[in-house]
Amino acid sequence: MTFTLEQLRGFVAVAEELHFSRAAARLAMTQPPLSRQIQKLERAVDAQLLIRDNRRVTLTAAGEVFLVEARRLLSLAETAPELARRVSSGSSGVVRVGFTAAATYGILGRVLDELADQLPDVDLELAEMVTREQVAALVNEEVDLGLGRPPVDDATFGSRLLHREGLLVAAPAGHPLLALDRAATAADVVREPVIAHSPTQARYFYDLVAGTVPIAHENTVHSVSQVLTMVWLVAAGRGIAFVPESAARLRIEGVGFVRLETAVPKPVELHLLWLRESANPALWRTLDVLEACSPLE
Repeated sequence: MTFTLEQLRGFVAVAEELHFSRAAARLAMTQPPLSRQIQKLERAVDAQLLIRDNRRVTLTAAGEVFLVEARRLLSLAETAPELARRVSSGSSGVVRVGFTAAATYGILGRVLDELADQLPDVDLELAEMVTREQVAALVNEEVDLGLGRPPVDDATFGSRLLHREGLLVAAPAGHPLLALDRAATAADVVREPVIAHSPTQARYFYDLVAGTVPIAHENTVHSVSQVLTMVWLVAAGRGIAFVPESAARLRIEGVGFVRLETAVPKPVELHLLWLRESANPALWRTLDVLEACSPLE
């Protein structure tokens, strides 16, 4: 079955006008070639689409159904070039985004709002994963963009600072640390029972805290990978925890926060991560948009 767009346009014109002469005038052509187009179209689809007599033109049942599809095909033919141009330029398409759980405490929503405003025709598919998983997914081209923790292999990945924040001590309500009128120091917390970051599943935070507070192994009560889990364990009175500043947004009952004194005022970093050789045009437009709002404080 082979037919042309010109034949489809001719059929739609006749079907809407129900008159060959008016349809021909609408198409700026004469009636005989229009009639031939319809005949060729009917032979191509192997069905009678129109009933013609000297007084009127009507659609057959097959013609009614075919009219719906003909309009759809013509619409696709008209929009396809523009869509291809938009996808090629990156203003339309899909960007698959991997993000750490802690990124949802404030920064992820701001990123999504910015992209929705600036690139409304780019669809964002989200996947929660730790940074190690994001790196693997980027290499396997399962995601296009990551919101993860440094460092990464600069030869393979592009990286850009998106957000930085302070480090807090989360403590059970009523704990003496929460009465401090200053930032807590390493000396204030070094002997406290600690809910620690997993050295394998949360390596970034593990190294960051270990470089700030010399926690004795015997003071580690639990090792977990997710900040939310840590805060719930603090609420249960299991110990204190070191969490990013954004964790205070969780507002879990029975938990208070005090800033931890660190050598760098805002040591917790969240980076945009991407594969340098990515062939997704929408990724590059996304990075252009986010560059205008980076880093976010």
